[in-house]
Amino acid sequence: MNENKVPCCGVARFLVLLDGPWATLIVRQLLLGPQRFTQLRDALPGISAHTLTHRLKRFEAHGLVTRTAYAETPPRVVYELTPLGEGLRDVLESMKTWGDAVPDETIMGNVKYNEVSLADIGVPQQ
Repeated sequence: MNENKVPCCGVARFLVLLDGPWATLIVRQLLLGPQRFTQLRDALPGISAHTLTHRLKRFEAHGLVTRTAYAETPPRVVYELTPLGEGLRDVLESMKTWGDAVPDETIMGNVKYNEVSLADIGVPQQ
């Protein structure tokens, strides 16, 4: 695909903005309300500070997230979804509903097959 061409397919447009497993998990956390960087990092075990910073900057550039820096000591920065980002609520709720309906055996079979740890993709352990 030509990198300068905007995809016309809605799914492709979604993937341009939210590629990779951390993207949707970061949005999921921000759907709970405005959060500081450390709150996000603590809520997403396994994410590196570099990855979180990169994703937040990208979301901000695409208009999904706002970054508000407060002139305080120590400095405080808060990230919050924009109305465009909030529009992902129904999408993520549908993904959750679908994912909750998938049998555990299916998930465990895929994890073993792909040799991926659930913690590596931000799934909290019970």
